[in-house]
This record gives sequence, structure tokens and C-alpha cells, in this order.
Amino acid sequence: MRAFAHLLDRLSLTASRNAKLTLARDYLSGTPDPDRGWALAALTGALTFRGAKPAAIRAAVEARMDGALFAWSYDYVGDLAETVALVWPARPGANRPPALSEVVDALTHATRPQAQALIDGWLDALDADGRWALLKLVTGGLRVGLSARLAKQALADLGGVPVSEVEEVWHVLAAPYGDLFAWLEGRAARPDASAPGRFRPVMLAQAIDEAELTRLDPADYAAEWKWDGIRVQAVSERGQRRLYSRTGDLISGAFPDVVAALDFEGVIDGELLILRQGVVAPFGDLQQRLNRKTADAKLMAKYPAGIRAYDLLLEGETDLRTLSFAERRVRLEAVIAAAGSARLDLSPLQSFTGWDDLARLRADPPPGDPRAAEGLMLKRRDSAYLAGRPRGPWFKWKREARRVDAVLMYAQRGHGKRSSFYSDFTFGVWREDAEGRRHLTPVGKAYFGFTDEELTQLDAFVKANTVERFGPVRSVRADRDFGLVLEVAFEGLQRSTRHKSGLAMRFPRISRIRWDKPAREADELTTLERLLETMG
Repeated sequence: MRAFAHLLDRLSLTASRNAKLTLARDYLSGTPDPDRGWALAALTGALTFRGAKPAAIRAAVEARMDGALFAWSYDYVGDLAETVALVWPARPGANRPPALSEVVDALTHATRPQAQALIDGWLDALDADGRWALLKLVTGGLRVGLSARLAKQALADLGGVPVSEVEEVWHVLAAPYGDLFAWLEGRAARPDASAPGRFRPVMLAQAIDEAELTRLDPADYAAEWKWDGIRVQAVSERGQRRLYSRTGDLISGAFPDVVAALDFEGVIDGELLILRQGVVAPFGDLQQRLNRKTADAKLMAKYPAGIRAYDLLLEGETDLRTLSFAERRVRLEAVIAAAGSARLDLSPLQSFTGWDDLARLRADPPPGDPRAAEGLMLKRRDSAYLAGRPRGPWFKWKREARRVDAVLMYAQRGHGKRSSFYSDFTFGVWREDAEGRRHLTPVGKAYFGFTDEELTQLDAFVKANTVERFGPVRSVRADRDFGLVLEVAFEGLQRSTRHKSGLAMRFPRISRIRWDKPAREADELTTLERLLETMG
């Protein structure tokens, strides 16, 4: 447990992506099985404990100290695990600090009362860093700036293999990953990735602007709308039906109506949307069903979800990813037609003869809500389906210019009925310095555009991820591998000497919380600079 606590502490204090990779790789290479496997499961969000609840931990500490004093401490610190780790009144006579595998084994089989008794004893035996790590582990809220993708990259570096190979086998493995480490260390063959129902690494697009577009040959590309939902992978393979987000998170439980409609044999890449008679509803409707574990009949009837299909990765037993987009598209059309489901339709290709023609199309939104499409996707007709974000095969050309994806950087409490919530948010975009390093630079502040429910979620995120305090302002953890992305809408943009970015937004508002988008994929300052030029 001591080594795991040290790893979490170092990760939480390290901003550099490469330094985080080194820390994770060194821990995974120098820690024996099964501890490193359980640590990996925790870092990638694959480890949960039913018997360990934050409310019970709070009750336990309040049984040992004055409740009001703890409440004041918690309000000041803002994080339950950190507060308890610092104030825990340890009782003498505790046993030795537990090993990580010992904690996992014990909690896996413990009832809720048994789990709390175990946690109390471990807290007595650990120092403050160990207590913090233990509580982060058992409550499932590590938040140390190491994404699941970065953890997999550390594994790939350990074994000297591409990260796509790790992702290809990831969903057929189980913690503590003994077979994975055996393969990466050359002691065994690569794990069999043929298990049905697994996730395949997705292919992503590069952003493009009009100037870059003119350097391409229109005849090489197919175009379709970039629908405003969330990217998903629908798997129906040898009796296994599953729905994954683009990062590989299983979301089947929240969309049982969609899973039931996967009446085909293969793997489809598409966009999860709310569809009413084939018309795409606003993204806000889809938000009513996201981040849920289940969905009841009333919710499904009010917000009927479906998939607009982009691509076909597997047809029957045949892996199609090495075929061209044009070949995969023909097969996709046949699969969708055969399925015959209102919850599964095809993203239509758009006809165009040149880039001017395509620009006119981009300015004309598809039928239904004009916000249903964010712009256009351009895909080389001869492109294979390649994991990651290769340069050249696929591009995204956003339609609405006055929206950017920014990262939450600072928060401040509001006023009046919002005085108990962090509701004033400062956000930034990425900027490259003279040495080529990317940093976030603030570009605006917003305090409206979200619902009361979203305000509660934003407030909880700020309290859980505060890294510094400046009077009433909290600095929120935000780096390449961790951060909350906000889609910000604004009415205008102008030069400003008062802001480090040199730009100021007019009437910014938070139009969408991008829980699904990694911070590293937020927009660049150059995007705003180009927008300002087009606005004259």
C-alpha cells in the first residue's frame, strides 16, 4: 500500500504528461503481481467496491471527533478523502499497514458493515498519505491526472508495443492482469483478443479549416454530417450485445432499448442520438439519459435513443478494418437495411462537386433542429480504419464557428441562492509556448447556461478537484490528461490587453458539459485567432 500511495501522491503533484508516464511505467515494472495489477485496475476505473461508501466513511470519522469540527474541516479542504486522511484520530494498537492486494481481497468479499470495520482498522495503521490513497481507492475517485488511455500507454511503453495492441486486448482481460504483464514482459504469448463482445479502438478525425481544405482533392473524400451526439461502438457478436462509448466505457445499462435493437452480427461505429421519427433531437435531450446506470420505461419513451451509423468494423466473423472506407460503406448500407430498425439508421453521404459546393452545404443545416449537426466529416474513400488519430484520412469541419471546447480552470462561489455553489467558471484553451509546450490560457468566464442539476455536478467536480486556493477562487486540476471540457457558446470576440490570451469573449455561456471529451482534445488558441480574423 505504501508504494501505491507514493505513486498516487507523485501523480497528483506532477503536471507533465511524460513525467506521469514515467511514474506509471516505473511503478508497473517495479511492483510485483498482483499489487501492480490491482493498481492498474484502480487507475483505469476497473475496480469498484460495493461495501465502501463515502457516507459511511464520513460517519466513521464523525464518531471519533466533533461533527461540527469535521464539517468545517471538510468545507475548507473540499475533498472527503483528503480531509479524513488529515484529521483521522488514529487509535493505538493497530496492525501493520496492509498490502494493496490484501485490501482488494478483503473488500471484495466483505459486507458493508465488515468493509467499514476493515477500513477503520487500516486507517489506524496507515500514515496520512496512506490513508488518502486508501480512501481514494475504496471510493473509486482517484483523480490523479492519469487517464485510462495514459495508463495503457505506460503499459505499451513497458512492453515496447503500440498502445493500439494493448487496447485491442484490453476488454478480454480481467484484473489483476497477470496474462497481460506476462505478455508485455515476454514470458507468454499475446492474450487472445477474439472474445465476443469486446471493444475495438476507435478511429478519430483531425480538425481542418478552409485554407487547409483547398490543398486536398475533393474527389478523394466522402462527406457526411458530424452529428451532435456521442460517438459509440455497437457490438453484436456471437450472442453478446454491448454498447461502448468511444473511450471503451460500457454504457449498455443506460440504453437497453438501443442494445435490444442490435439485430445484426458485427460491430458498428456511429453516433448515439435521440431520434424521433428519424429526426435528431437537441443534445440536451440526450443528456437526460447520459451518465446513468439504468433507464426506466418512462425515460426511454420520452427520450427514444438510437444510433446513426458511420462505419462497419466487423461483419459476421470478418474484420473489415483493413478494407477501404468505400468498401466498408457498401457493407454498412446492407447491414442497416437488413436490420430494419427505427433505432438504427444510416448517416447519409452528402453529394458535392467541389469545396465551394461543400461550403454551401455546411452552411445549410440538416432537417430538424439546426443544431443537430456540428459540421461535416470528410473521409478518404480509400482509408482503412486505423486506431487513434492519423493525419490525413479523416477530417472534421465544424459548421458553427462561435462555439469552442474549453477546459475548466478556476471557479468561484456565486451569489444569492447560488452562494453555496461554485457557479462562476473560468475556462481556457490550449496555447503553445516558444519551446513547443502546450499550456492552458484563460479565454473567458461564464456563470450561466447550465441546469440546476448540472450546477450540482459542476460544484461537486470543483470541490473534488481543487489544487490551489486564491482567496474565494479555487484553481481546478486541468492538464493534458485530466480536466473537465466545457462547450462554450459566445456572441462575439475581440482583442483585449486585459487578458493573457489577448482575446475577450462577448456574452459567453456554457452550452454543454463534455464529460465524454478528454481535456487534451479541447480547442487551441489559434482556433479563436482564426475565428477573429473571419469576423473582421
